[in-house]
Amino acid sequence: MPNLLKIGLLALVLVVARPSASVAQSGTTQYKCMIQMTNYMGEKAYIAVSLMNGKGAYEKTLYVLGSDKKWYPDVKEWYRALGKKTPNLSAITGASVAGGDRSVIVLEIDNSKLNKDYKLRFASSVEDKQDIAKDLEIPLTTEGLSAKSEGTGYIRYVRFSPNSPN
Repeated sequence: MPNLLKIGLLALVLVVARPSASVAQSGTTQYKCMIQMTNYMGEKAYIAVSLMNGKGAYEKTLYVLGSDKKWYPDVKEWYRALGKKTPNLSAITGASVAGGDRSVIVLEIDNSKLNKDYKLRFASSVEDKQDIAKDLEIPLTTEGLSAKSEGTGYIRYVRFSPNSPN
């Protein structure tokens, strides 16, 4: 009986001590981000989604659509903001997106940045076409994340929705 009691207590301690998914993610929220492209002709676009501070300075890359590093310099302003050391972006990259297509990505956003003086910047570039450093900027606010936001270049619009856990 004492061994059974010890096993029960150990199981209880493990269950109580194990952080739940909501506790582990309490500092961030995942959002589905649907990017609808304009009907341009040409190669697929590379898009860098970045967190920008209130002074307009780059803070962090949240996602890159386009995984071939040799084309990153074509997204000029974003690439320059990365500096000499390109961080490992493999965990936050996906396929580039063609004109007229749409892509759904998941962005993980630090809750402490929400409703402060931050923006999400979408920079886009298409081979043999213009690089657009600010195709779209969205205030990182509750309202900004709930609205349909229109792009100015290759991006027609972007919409967000909270990513519900499976």
